[in-house]
Amino acid sequence: MILELKEGLTYGPVRSRRLGASLGINLFPGGSKRCPFDCVYCQYGWTRETAVRLDPKIAALPAPDEVERAVVLALEGLSEPPAYLTFSGNGEPTLHPDFPEMVDRVNGIRRRLGAGTRTAALSNSARVTDPAVRDALARLDVRIMKLDCGTEAAFRRYNRPARGLTLGAIADGLRTLAELSPVTIQALVSGGAAGNLDEAEGRAWIDRLAAIRPAAVQLYTLARGTPSTELVSAPVTALRRLADAAGAKGIPVTVF
Repeated sequence: MILELKEGLTYGPVRSRRLGASLGINLFPGGSKRCPFDCVYCQYGWTRETAVRLDPKIAALPAPDEVERAVVLALEGLSEPPAYLTFSGNGEPTLHPDFPEMVDRVNGIRRRLGAGTRTAALSNSARVTDPAVRDALARLDVRIMKLDCGTEAAFRRYNRPARGLTLGAIADGLRTLAELSPVTIQALVSGGAAGNLDEAEGRAWIDRLAAIRPAAVQLYTLARGTPSTELVSAPVTALRRLADAAGAKGIPVTVF
């Protein structure tokens, strides 16, 4: 089943397998997904129109003041602070033109909450080629960045990026980001005609990881509905083979 898009600027806290209790920060509220990718597996369905940049005057995006007020209001309604304040939601948070300022505003809230709460972003990595976005991501406590593919051909078929985006440039951006702050890579592997489960593709993906040198890699398969009908979950044995091959090159991979 495809998930419904988030209506508000915040949601949760949700219980995450990776982050625990996380208050989600949704920079694209109102049931509209904004993303540079149109991934075949996206839990929110197809992207109507991919974009690398948004014009705030046309897109009617929330301003930093509005987002800050929404986060503070959500926190006031909780009995205890969440483990994380996480940029996520309807699409790619770094696509918001004011993302760097949003990071600074949310970091200020986190400092007032104390050491028990951290800040994070779940990103598909499409905007990591922008130095301002990289610097903003580096100012968060945790960066969880997507890298599903090892070859340009698989990237174009599986992630279906907006025109002008290349896997090579994104991988270079991730390597630069990893030099600034520790990076966790997430990868979703799936089988089927539209999937990315392939031995040669797996080797190319590991080579990308070896160049990026992430602090950790989270590897998983389908757990929700997908817009493509040509996908199936990858066997856990296949995920473990990938993890073992990456581990042999010094890349720490955890299978979820």
